[in-house]
Amino acid sequence: MRSAQSKIHSRESVRKAIAKLRSQGQRVVLANGCFDTLHVGHVRYLSGAKREGDVLVVAVNADASVKGLKGPRQPVLDEQARAQLVASLRDVDFVLLFAESNVESLLEELRPEVHAKGTDYTTETVPERAVSERLGIRVAIVGDPKRHSTRAFLDGLRKGRHG
Repeated sequence: MRSAQSKIHSRESVRKAIAKLRSQGQRVVLANGCFDTLHVGHVRYLSGAKREGDVLVVAVNADASVKGLKGPRQPVLDEQARAQLVASLRDVDFVLLFAESNVESLLEELRPEVHAKGTDYTTETVPERAVSERLGIRVAIVGDPKRHSTRAFLDGLRKGRHG
């Protein structure tokens, strides 16, 4: 089994690796998120994403983009820690960091067969829907119902509740 650190790559090395895998008939799935304080919802999302293809690439938001999306109190964990946690999951094949607020440019660069999003989206509300459609990338909504959130978990901790 590969180490977590060996799964973390630059955008360019992921692009080259998946081009080779695709030439061998492998189907690539791209999932993305902040993954701040990894929780069971994240694990179920990534497991569902893996079932959509053969190779799972997970794009983890860099620290600056997390702050832009979630506010100044996040991320709790820095981008390297979050990338390593995600990479430690068995279903994950490649992890890369990205600074943008969405993965439109990654969809353009990597051209996965599937773009997996969590159940807090519908196929109509996926921010990258137009790019996915233009490139012929299938959008898959995966994971369990959105009952887990890092923000709710952190708010609970601040108020003295756990779980």
